[in-house]
Amino acid sequence: MRTTVVVQFGVPVDGIRMTELRSAHWYGGDDRNAYIHRAWMRRGLPGDALNGSKPQIAIANTASDLTPCNMHLNEVADAVKQGVWEAGGVPLNLPVVSLGETQVKPTAMLWRNMAAMAMEEMFRANPIDGLVLLGGCDKTIPALLMAAASVNLPAIVVPGGPMLTGHFRGAPLGCGTDVWRLSEEARAGVISNEEFIASEQSMIRSKGHCNTMGTASTMAVMAEALGMTIPGFAGTPAPDSRLLAMSHETGSLIVSMVAADRRPSGIMTKDAFINAIVAIAAVGGSTNSVVHLLAIAGRVGVTLTLDDFDAAGAGVPVLANLQPSGEFLMDDLYRAGGLLSLLSQVKDLLRPEPITVTGEPFVSYLTGQPVFDETVIRPRENPLMMDAGIAVLRGNLAPRGAIIKPSAATPALLSHTGPAVVFDSVEDMRTRIDDPELDVTAESVLVLRGCGPKGYPGMPEVGNMPIPRKLLEQGVRDMVRISDARMSGTAYGTVVLHTAPEAAAGGPLGLVRDGDLITLDVPNRRLHLDVTNEELATRTPGPATVSAFATPTRGWAKLYVDHVMQADLGADLDFLVGSSGDQVDRESH
Repeated sequence: MRTTVVVQFGVPVDGIRMTELRSAHWYGGDDRNAYIHRAWMRRGLPGDALNGSKPQIAIANTASDLTPCNMHLNEVADAVKQGVWEAGGVPLNLPVVSLGETQVKPTAMLWRNMAAMAMEEMFRANPIDGLVLLGGCDKTIPALLMAAASVNLPAIVVPGGPMLTGHFRGAPLGCGTDVWRLSEEARAGVISNEEFIASEQSMIRSKGHCNTMGTASTMAVMAEALGMTIPGFAGTPAPDSRLLAMSHETGSLIVSMVAADRRPSGIMTKDAFINAIVAIAAVGGSTNSVVHLLAIAGRVGVTLTLDDFDAAGAGVPVLANLQPSGEFLMDDLYRAGGLLSLLSQVKDLLRPEPITVTGEPFVSYLTGQPVFDETVIRPRENPLMMDAGIAVLRGNLAPRGAIIKPSAATPALLSHTGPAVVFDSVEDMRTRIDDPELDVTAESVLVLRGCGPKGYPGMPEVGNMPIPRKLLEQGVRDMVRISDARMSGTAYGTVVLHTAPEAAAGGPLGLVRDGDLITLDVPNRRLHLDVTNEELATRTPGPATVSAFATPTRGWAKLYVDHVMQADLGADLDFLVGSSGDQVDRESH
């Protein structure tokens, strides 16, 4: 054992005892292997960088020019490096797999597990003692947390932050949300297609991820509520100088986390996951949080189920008046006081025991957090919506569950019965949705299948199907839509998602026929197909339910389809659940 001086939030903390660093198993000693490990790293590092006394900190960096929301993370990494050096550690940039939600086909979700697997293996294989996880775009923070949970080295998240608000013809634009809105207005003929295309130049004003409470912002909220960021970090706008300042502090903090041996398994407890569910409900967060929280929990060994989402989210008011559920955008939330100010109003709903990366209880940071604009962060007695956490539905159409986001839905449609209009694939839907002869009314229930983890493969964000053009022209702007797909966290509407089991895995969604009556009853958490069990037993799945796209013969896609679990289990691969730890017993030379 030896005594070191570490730094926490820039303040030296003397006398923390630290066992031998993990990296010493690479760099310690005078044999040939130690020589090789040290010699090849001596490329400008200080002479004492590899002497066994300085924690080696990997900055897992998802910066990529093809992940536009993460383009700025190299600058963030430089700020982290300064903090690591200042605290006595050695910072090491580690580029990892990056997934641009808007860029990759067929869907970024197909590679979330691959990214997490590659990250985990690189974290374990390299001589590192702690991790700083740089993420922003939707899948990057979940993949990083899944990997960090499975390797269980001291780790901390730096969320890349939302962009600033752009404006088009004087009106603010919600990145993502207004894409859906304006495209429907153009299809309805309310605005011209030229106007729609003109708005493209104004949609992305600055560096950073979507400025709505979409999936990227929700993942930052999730990471902070799990205790995996410096409290108060989530939602800091990407161009704000305070993001770099907090990144610097994060670099300092990870060094003391290594000294204290503070690992994800001690932070991301079951109660921490419950706190994350409450926080996501209070901000009106993305439905994608469900599959990501379930997958992270599976990696850290926490038993988390859909029932926990319904139970923990029940009675939580939506206080964030943010698109897509409300009016404002992420830089407004930051201006109004930020996440800690919002959560201070529901502190009594949070579990008090979970700690953060600082070692202190998360709830201890919720005292003395004023709200500066109650139109953005609504008072608890006057919320945007009461009891609007993600609702879990069950019934003969979703035996293992489906989900809906009530705060983004039309209240009148939350209890609705209508005839099904069935699409067997995304291609089928896009071919027929605007057909004037399509037998559809505003009362119909649009059903899309073949879009689950196996069926697409990869669960694309297509659950918020477009409204048929002829109904748009009649003024219809929402309908009940049901699928085994996901939807963008920036999207809105009365959309039932993640129906499990999916059609391609033999779920009853594959047996629905045009005209079947479907009942959505959100208050009673029910999703029912009005067809007898005897009748269903005589039916065979729709002709395109198992898509040719879902039967790959090689590569990652085949491995994915063969091993991916259903949405109610987080859509992780079955052999990736759990942890392998950080130990590597065999030498490389």
